[in-house]
Amino acid sequence: MMAKWAFLFPGQGSQYVGMGKELKDNFKIAADVFAEADEALGESLSKMCFEGPESDLKLTMNTQPAILTSSIASMKVLQQETGLEPAIVAGHSLGEYSALVCAGALAFADAVRIVRKRGMFMQQAVPVGMGGMAAIIGLDTELVEQACRDGAKGEHVSPANYNCPGQIVISGHMEAVKRAVAKAEELGAKKAVMLPVSAPFHSALMKPAADMLAEALKAITVSDLKIPVLSNVEADFYPSKDEVKRLLTQQVNSPVRWIEQMAKLIEQKPDRALEIGPGNVLCGLMRKISRDVPMQKVDTTDDIKDVVESLKA
Repeated sequence: MMAKWAFLFPGQGSQYVGMGKELKDNFKIAADVFAEADEALGESLSKMCFEGPESDLKLTMNTQPAILTSSIASMKVLQQETGLEPAIVAGHSLGEYSALVCAGALAFADAVRIVRKRGMFMQQAVPVGMGGMAAIIGLDTELVEQACRDGAKGEHVSPANYNCPGQIVISGHMEAVKRAVAKAEELGAKKAVMLPVSAPFHSALMKPAADMLAEALKAITVSDLKIPVLSNVEADFYPSKDEVKRLLTQQVNSPVRWIEQMAKLIEQKPDRALEIGPGNVLCGLMRKISRDVPMQKVDTTDDIKDVVESLKA
């Protein structure tokens, strides 16, 4: 019987200078992906991925297309070398665009251009310094939500990423986030740390970005989904291609319900899951959510060789 695979795609924060370079040097199919991204944007995104500087790569408008491109390059090499087809796909925040490209719903060049705009809209929505995000570690969901309610005091702060049990990221007005962090510590959080981000992602403050993205998405063609894709907003499978633009728009100012998404994924009983793209954040989250689904990362030539070896086993 054929093994059932899930492909998972990382979001912002997984980027690093040099990502994708080794695959580009060793596989023409990866080089072609980076060339297509450069052409789509009219600039050398590939040079930024391979050489930096890190300060440029960390800018949201660059990070988003860079991670998407590196992820799709890794996926194309993996599929060329193994013939693997996923039964289910999902992506964390920005990674949902990679998942939709994988499923055939979005053309890669369109996705690169739209996530560049998404990054710009998210950056423009709130002046730098006005919004912030923090990770709350080791506190129950209900208590994190209480810390946000208590910390708001007329401003906005709310959970942004339900990443794994005991790790929830909150987002909103900078001072409200700081108050919620202090409250979370009072309520017994093991750790509560401000994150080095430039905007309060996945919070109500991102509504202007969501509105701009909705407008930009009007020009994009969405095709049928060839593979079931889980959405961050509803933590369930996209019902049809007709919902793609709505859910991508809502995703900007809604929390990423990753714990529930992975529970839905586990219900489908995949034999294996692969984190495709830079870093290994999703592998770490899955270990804390469930040990039932073995995970491997796919980011380098060695990672691809490991998958090939595991297929022989």
